[in-house]
Amino acid sequence: MNLEQMQHYQSKLAFEMDSADLYEALENGEPIAVVDGRSTSAYTTEHIPGALSLPHRDISANSTASLDRSKLYVCYCDGIGCNASTKTALKLLTLGFQVRELIGGLDWWKRDGYATHGSEARTDADTTCGCC
Repeated sequence: MNLEQMQHYQSKLAFEMDSADLYEALENGEPIAVVDGRSTSAYTTEHIPGALSLPHRDISANSTASLDRSKLYVCYCDGIGCNASTKTALKLLTLGFQVRELIGGLDWWKRDGYATHGSEARTDADTTCGCC
């Protein structure tokens, strides 16, 4: 067994989450908060249901003072080609929050068939994931 490789995969799972795991955790009522690190206008257009709009550029001790530190904060952005989720996770982590990054962001959330909210919401959700 390759211990270095095992540690790599364990680290990935400790720091990332995919849309199927996030959906299941939310359905099970786990103490998770979903954070959209994109701009407010992007959030208004379309976002994961129940997500908090917290643009990474606005994250500070003041803007997060009312957040529950006992929750796990799963951060996302548009997906591939966007690093707002990474910036959001890093800023929240430096403020003492537990964080994970959503693999593939909003793009993969939709590709996996989950509904969205917002002015251009996707309501034709088919929650079937090929990895389940």
